Amino acid sequence: MTSPRDPDRPEPATEEADVPPRPLTVEPSDPRVRAAIAGDRRAAQALLEGLLPRVRNLARYLLRGDGEVDDVAQLACIEILRGLAGWRGEASLESWALRITARVARRHARRERAHDPRQVPPELYAVPSPDAAPDAYLERRRLAALLDQLPDAQRDALVLHHVLGLSVPEIAAELDVPQETTRSRLRLGMKRLRELHTEGEA
Repeated sequence: MTSPRDPDRPEPATEEADVPPRPLTVEPSDPRVRAAIAGDRRAAQALLEGLLPRVRNLARYLLRGDGEVDDVAQLACIEILRGLAGWRGEASLESWALRITARVARRHARRERAHDPRQVPPELYAVPSPDAAPDAYLERRRLAALLDQLPDAQRDALVLHHVLGLSVPEIAAELDVPQETTRSRLRLGMKRLRELHTEGEA
């Protein structure tokens, strides 16, 4: 597993090699967006089909195990469509949609912890991407299983930083914690992730 970058030097995250980029090069004024806002199901489906693989993979990284991923992805898609009229194009449609997905997944995880505070044993599989090569998919499965073993606060910070590419100040604002707390979570989470990775190689 490649070591991620220093959390004190935030840079945009690069796309994982096993998921070829499918950029949705649309603007808020695009007819497909306007049609989806107006309730056109075919237009909405066309937009969501391009987003869904990454929505599901991000949800998996933020949830423990695979059981709730489809439900959370569906909820995220509903919120994406509901919020589409408010998308102003400051970020790409994909980046904007994934920020919504992260919030939906974290909200769901908080509710689940409130009902069942026990630690859920890590699953040994992850949501596949339809474009994933076999070797790359195995690596994604392993990463998801390792993330399942981290404390939630560290896991959330790492995923927001290394998957969504958010900077330390952005993560701090998203999680409503001080920036130094965010840096600490990133360092401790990465340290533990590397330890787990090394233990798995032994």
